[in-house]
Amino acid sequence: MARVRETCDVSPTPDITIPPSLLPADGRFGCGPSKVRPEAVDALAAVSRTYLGTSHRQATVKDMVGRLRSGLTSMFSLPDDWEIVLGNGGTTVLWDALCFGLVDRQSQHLSFGEFSSKFASCVQAAPWLADPEVLATDPGSHPTPVGRSGVDTYALTHNETSTGVAMPIVRPRGADPDAVVAVDATSAAGGLRFDPTECDLYYFAPQKSLASDGGLWLAAASPTALERIERIAAGDRYIPASLNLSTARDNSSKNQTYNTPALATILLATHQVEWINDNGGLEWAATRCDTSADTIYSWAEASTYATPFVTDPTMRSHVVATIDLDSAVVDANVVAAVLRANGVVDTDSYRKLGRNQLRIALFPAIDPEDVAALTRCIDHVVGELAG
Repeated sequence: MARVRETCDVSPTPDITIPPSLLPADGRFGCGPSKVRPEAVDALAAVSRTYLGTSHRQATVKDMVGRLRSGLTSMFSLPDDWEIVLGNGGTTVLWDALCFGLVDRQSQHLSFGEFSSKFASCVQAAPWLADPEVLATDPGSHPTPVGRSGVDTYALTHNETSTGVAMPIVRPRGADPDAVVAVDATSAAGGLRFDPTECDLYYFAPQKSLASDGGLWLAAASPTALERIERIAAGDRYIPASLNLSTARDNSSKNQTYNTPALATILLATHQVEWINDNGGLEWAATRCDTSADTIYSWAEASTYATPFVTDPTMRSHVVATIDLDSAVVDANVVAAVLRANGVVDTDSYRKLGRNQLRIALFPAIDPEDVAALTRCIDHVVGELAG
């Protein structure tokens, strides 16, 4: 029987030591903020006196922003007439900006988890917009967009971080010709494949697949999206300056942001994007995530106590895996606590989903060999708890 290790938690953590031979080389499996590669941190330290603490309006920082924008254009294989736009505040702030500056009158939203529902809530609260159409499914699956006359913005989510469900990005059939397809790719960008011709705005934050910190939003914007942004900004709708997408576009074209950004975040994201591009681009990164996904899901399917939460293999995310544990065998919270005590961190389930579950990031920065090691650690912990 495992001994108990006293902690500040309500329930003591069993005193189980995972043999060093089983441990991953890096124990970070969080879904955001995610693992930052040590090489990127070293690169940041190397320029600490020449980059950090310098003006974001000067060449030193503007060159880094330019590298990030250029790197993303290359990584996504964007058409020449697309632009990378960025601003401060992360995806949550961008949803507000999209309510002011992208949705013309009515939007359709696919809701299948915590984060995919939030943009719809923002639109619902905006008095200048019509009530959004929300197509919802229970967590563990995803709905399909439906083209409708009069819907000017389709809000899709490439990867639902809370549930580990990914969906293909496909422009809705029957949509109006000038409709904009906006895709929340916060946990997908850099780890999942997509075709830019199937959407108009592919937006994200860098604290997940881009292995950086939060507080920044980025968006790949098509000419259709850019035209919508400029038309609304030129109209009579009030738009706060900090949420004005036209202002963000103008500043981005100068490789800067409207207000002061976190310089470390920009450098770390740039380092990750260039690392991906140097190794073969998005296809290489997505294949690396495929390997990790195959490892974790194959292990769960073969397990006597673990099961993939997402039952349809075609909907299982390759950047965020959610694994149910048999509550009759083990408490997932206890497993996560023991893992954490051994330096394997952030495997806890998403708090609002309320399942006996582990949630495991499979982002490109995470070595597939470490994912394999994690499965062995989980087996060891469960064996000790059940022994």
